[in-house]
Amino acid sequence: MQNKKPDNVVYNEKEKRYDAALKPYATSVGAPVITTKDTIAWKNTNIHKVNKQVKAKYDELKAEYDALMEQFEYNNLVYNAKFNFEPIVGEVYYLYKNKKEEPFLSIISPSECSFKYLGSFRLNADKMWESL
Repeated sequence: MQNKKPDNVVYNEKEKRYDAALKPYATSVGAPVITTKDTIAWKNTNIHKVNKQVKAKYDELKAEYDALMEQFEYNNLVYNAKFNFEPIVGEVYYLYKNKKEEPFLSIISPSECSFKYLGSFRLNADKMWESL
């Protein structure tokens, strides 16, 4: 049987040396107490910051989505309206409702006619209608 050291003696069998001073933890009753740092405050602060960042990004994406849906609705409204001409990119057109409550697109401004005016639109280079 090998000469075994007592449990309170820190001896490294592999390296054949005493290495209590090299350990990252306490090795005797008289050693200082190991305490963990309180990270709860740090976590709570950073959780709050991350939540703010996520909410800001969500609000940004929601605003972008709402603008896209509004643009889709305008395009849907104008493309489903009646018109007998080919719109020119960059020109302004006016959307009205006729006596049958059907939407139609015209080049005549609201001051020159008596139909129910719905809005002014411009066709951009991407063939998307922009509300003016």
